[in-house]
Amino acid sequence: MNYQTLISARELAALLDDPELLLVDCRFELSDTTKGERAWRESHLPGAYYAHLDRDLSDLSQRHLGRHPLPSPAQFAACLSRWGWSQGRQVVVYDDANGSVAARLWWMFRLIGHKDVAVLDGGYAGWVAGDLPLSTEPPLESACPVDLAFDMTQVVYFEELSAGLAERNLLLIDVRGAPRFRGEVEPIDPVAGHIPGAVNRPFVENVDAEGRFRHADELREDFERLTKGFTPDQVVHSCGSGVTACHNVLAMEHAGLAGSRVFAPSWSGWIADRSRPVATGN
Repeated sequence: MNYQTLISARELAALLDDPELLLVDCRFELSDTTKGERAWRESHLPGAYYAHLDRDLSDLSQRHLGRHPLPSPAQFAACLSRWGWSQGRQVVVYDDANGSVAARLWWMFRLIGHKDVAVLDGGYAGWVAGDLPLSTEPPLESACPVDLAFDMTQVVYFEELSAGLAERNLLLIDVRGAPRFRGEVEPIDPVAGHIPGAVNRPFVENVDAEGRFRHADELREDFERLTKGFTPDQVVHSCGSGVTACHNVLAMEHAGLAGSRVFAPSWSGWIADRSRPVATGN
């Protein structure tokens, strides 16, 4: 098994009995932060552990770094220990939001050098639509020691972003919806608008009407047109809090454009310091 970007429901179904498979359910709802875990308890893919965005995939104490700052390596290691993770296992993550939360965990595995991790294409809804097995039984938790470190070269913070935009050697892609990017609405954060110099490409353009990723060739054409003049490693993705930005990293990787990065604090982190500039409109 070496799925490293996406896996279909049928491909995953054929692997369910493999002891080297590690499944993680990432369902989460911003407006009701307990909803995803409740849904997991009611029904999930057999053997799937649950990853809570606020509790497991973020460290909410670091408010100056946005709404969903990365956890420390030690915090993430404790989470992986409970799941019985080891470097040789095939990991598959899923959600019910077009992969927008699962992609965060996919990216975090990339930060620790684990490449055999894939997002379930079509997510939970696609699995259910295929009449594939479900379970209500929680998997057994482990306590195996895990030692890891993050590759911070894949993460961008304020100083590097500001310098790169000023020198025009970075392209910042904001994956939020166009009205939020333009500053016409802001349902979550206290300031509307976007980081000056950013371009907008909503992450929802990565998927089709059924929530499955568009063909790699189509995505490659889209991103090459948008990033003309920049190599993938000069591309940085931003969103509201550093979560859905990871969806674009996954889409580019799926399209054969590996190496783009995430501005982890994203918009909520940028505006934590009100002295930073804000742009509106296109």
